[in-house]
Amino acid sequence: MSIAIAIDGPAGAGKSSLSKEVAKELSFIYVDTGALYRTIGLAASRKGLKKEDKAEIISMLNDIDVKLSFNDEGTQIVLLNGEDVSSFIRTPEASMFASAVSAIPEVRAFLLDLQRNMAKSDNVIMDGRDIGTVVLPDAKIKIFLTASPEKRAMRRHKENIEKGIDSTYEEVLKDVNQRDYQDSHREIAPLKPAEDSVLVDTSDYDFEGSKELLLRVIKERM
Repeated sequence: MSIAIAIDGPAGAGKSSLSKEVAKELSFIYVDTGALYRTIGLAASRKGLKKEDKAEIISMLNDIDVKLSFNDEGTQIVLLNGEDVSSFIRTPEASMFASAVSAIPEVRAFLLDLQRNMAKSDNVIMDGRDIGTVVLPDAKIKIFLTASPEKRAMRRHKENIEKGIDSTYEEVLKDVNQRDYQDSHREIAPLKPAEDSVLVDTSDYDFEGSKELLLRVIKERM
């Protein structure tokens, strides 16, 4: 029987990077659900739609195909109508668009079966905003991964600099706080810890320390 580990938490908590490394350590498949929502946002943006154009975004779902796959190096990629868009969905704009489209019930329903089916046949670590509460409510292990807004903004700002993305710490902190508000106040599947989840705060840890902390919590519960 497959094992599912659900990792939820706010933007910039390190869910994707930490989950990816922990999955390698445990020989699990890593599922980046945020990439799926970012891809929906990218598709809408390419069509010239705005975040407020809910009806048009819902209609667009009939014309797109979104899949998670792996390249020759074994790295997870996301495909939009067969095109690898992994490098196009990691911008601040894509992040904000993802938050907006994830509040649309039809978008969540569109991606729900895809996410659940991946957990049926393989051992997976799946990260997102509502994995433990909605997508995989029966996951064996549920973790709410977080850090202070200031720490998350600092990490995201450093990533932006490394990627050549022009932004200031103040701008990133504003985006983090805005994303937190959007995600926690949306009507559909708001960001919140599952009742049976374990809170893991990485504010005082670097990446390696955070990874070891996360691994320890998971192994204790496996």
